Amino acid sequence: MGATGQFITAVRAYVVGGGGGDYHDQGQKHWIVNEIATPMSIYPEYKKTRTSFGINLLKTLVVEVETTKGEVGIGISTGGYPAAWIVTNHLERFLIGQPVENIEKMWDQMYRATMYYGRKGLVMNAISAVDLALWDALGKVRKEPIYSMIGGLVRDEQPCYATGPRPDLAKEMGFIGGKMPLQYGQIDGEEGLEKNMEKARQMRERVGNDFWLMWDCWMALDLPYAQKLMDRSAELGFKWVEECFNPEDYWSYKELKGRADNKIMVSGGEHDATRYGFRMLIEFCDIDILQPDVSWCGGLTELIKIGNIAESHGKYVVPHGSGVYSYHYVMTKTNSPFAEYLMMSPEADHVVPQFYPLLKNEFVPVNGKVKLTEEPGFGVELNETVSLQEIKKGVEVF
Repeated sequence: MGATGQFITAVRAYVVGGGGGDYHDQGQKHWIVNEIATPMSIYPEYKKTRTSFGINLLKTLVVEVETTKGEVGIGISTGGYPAAWIVTNHLERFLIGQPVENIEKMWDQMYRATMYYGRKGLVMNAISAVDLALWDALGKVRKEPIYSMIGGLVRDEQPCYATGPRPDLAKEMGFIGGKMPLQYGQIDGEEGLEKNMEKARQMRERVGNDFWLMWDCWMALDLPYAQKLMDRSAELGFKWVEECFNPEDYWSYKELKGRADNKIMVSGGEHDATRYGFRMLIEFCDIDILQPDVSWCGGLTELIKIGNIAESHGKYVVPHGSGVYSYHYVMTKTNSPFAEYLMMSPEADHVVPQFYPLLKNEFVPVNGKVKLTEEPGFGVELNETVSLQEIKKGVEVF
């Protein structure tokens, strides 16, 4: 008998179509799908929009786990149909009948059982969504918010920076900084670099010297280009350059960090996963800020472990996006002094919930700061008006 007396009785996996929480599928007039440097930008035919190479195809994954007395936990990730199939056909067996508080055991069994075909990417997205649903369910069973179960608050409110193309508007909304999507990569040569820097200069003039500016490079760059961008951005007082390389190119990260000379920070990890990948970024690369996405890196269970390693090395942990799912973590950690808010409005001119309209009661930054509620779990519910397609066991989706 588990300590709570409740067990996992059902696991359900759903796919959400366009919009409805899939921030990669916002329509062609949204800033997030326009010309932004990506790993595919080296091919002209896939350069103009991020949707041209299929970033939006996998859709949003939603996982529900239900307990003996009908408490339902919700977890969200990307991965869509294939990830949902993995949840219902492979991962479910490690959950049904388990005490709801046995999260560490369930995580370990899911990870070990998928190790031969998983470890990162799609499978880890699926495990992450399950893990978040388990924590949400446990919080609802115990009638406690997540932050209370993982150590309690170290601050009453969390300052945030905003990711989007208009840091000047973010400053007006009370954010501490603005992270801009890099538009031009190495395929655009010196001309593209000059366009990036001209935008940087214009934005610095608009926001002043005390407002943070950063670049989101989204795995798009090679080392020579990243070095030029970093050096010239440091001259304008940029706070950091983010995720310049292939997530597994730890050698380039190490080289870039070595050349930063403490004039600008180097960050990364958005598309890495588990404590093993982040141990490389910490111990081998020595980067300044770790940015795991709690919906991709292994869920809250693994984020806590990543954070503990980072803290022991004096590193910041500032999770990528993920809204309420990461806010509960960062407000319990002294080495997470600020958080990211991803601007979801098409023109980046007002604050919209990260997963709107998928979740109800999703809180957002007010005047650039987040405050948590005392609602149990992550404090959100599924919006019943959103169309979800359940992927059941045995259903062929490929």
